[in-house]
Amino acid sequence: MFGFGHLAGYDYFKHVRVGLEQRFAQAGVDAVFEDVPAPPTSSIRYRSRILAATVAKSAGNDDGPIHLIGHSTGGLDVRLVLSPKVNLGVTGEQLAWRERVVSAVTINTPHYGTPLATYFATVSGTRVLYVLSLLTVVSLTVGEPSLAIFSRLVAGVGGIDSLFGGDMKLFSRVTDSILRFVDRDGRGEIADFLSKVRIDQGAIIQIMPEAMDLFNAATVLDPRVRYGCVVSAAPPPRAMRFARRIWSPYAAFTAAIYSTLYQFASQESEVYPYARSSQRETELLRIGVDHPVNDQSNDGIVPTLSMLWGELLWAGEADHLDILGHFHDDQKPKLHMDWVTSGSRFTRQRFGAVLDEIVKFAMRETQP
Repeated sequence: MFGFGHLAGYDYFKHVRVGLEQRFAQAGVDAVFEDVPAPPTSSIRYRSRILAATVAKSAGNDDGPIHLIGHSTGGLDVRLVLSPKVNLGVTGEQLAWRERVVSAVTINTPHYGTPLATYFATVSGTRVLYVLSLLTVVSLTVGEPSLAIFSRLVAGVGGIDSLFGGDMKLFSRVTDSILRFVDRDGRGEIADFLSKVRIDQGAIIQIMPEAMDLFNAATVLDPRVRYGCVVSAAPPPRAMRFARRIWSPYAAFTAAIYSTLYQFASQESEVYPYARSSQRETELLRIGVDHPVNDQSNDGIVPTLSMLWGELLWAGEADHLDILGHFHDDQKPKLHMDWVTSGSRFTRQRFGAVLDEIVKFAMRETQP
């Protein structure tokens, strides 16, 4: 959700890619990285076709190993494309590379769905999804210190209450006003991105817990592939340290957004439960997260226990975008920028630990 590849000059996955490149290079491995430009909210099947075509084009005809990493809904794209009997509507040649896949890592992926998707599928939720996508894109592409300027602008047209209850006329005004902070070349790219969010929301429907129940029944694991996952939980909005992070109008505004999203994501389904953590997983969650993890725990978007799939590689405290390197930087010069105030204490050290575990998992077959 809300993700993109390259947009208006911003590289969404830069922090992950650079970190992985450095680690593979230090291990003496010549690795080639490819971002998959999947539409943000299109159906998982459609996104998986783009994944298949991208890897087929970039992987070449050699016999080198392939490792897939998917964040959020991207993790479901990975699972679907690797399912042995999947029908994506593509040629066999575009899937021939699957024989070379060694590992598949999913990061904060809603394997058992997220109740937030149920809200986004409503009329008011669709409007909120649009505005949140706008906020994410513009926040990351414009960067500080302009964030404070446009936060006051958003507050001036209605604030958080209007965001979650307004009409499209309000959102249209917000869009036009905010895009003024983006250079002329980038406005068209962002407008096209937002158009896709508005027109095609297949993935939103498909990641409801009810729909993921069918996805899990129909999707088969490839026995040749090692599956791993990265899992996080963000602090509940009522946590005391969350209040201490409200240090600007922008932080206050995004904290209100986070609080609302967290509440929706914490409404677990009694009919379609999440994964039950094993003893090892429970221990890793206890060590990595500063508060008890249960069915209400989430990263502001995806329930924590919905992220469990395959071997648990890392568990800790982080929100949905922290885990990609979009967090409040704890060192100078600042390399990372946070767009939403969740109160998590994610740091460069923790981000590095996530990348370390992903690389070790990928390299495992080469170790004695």
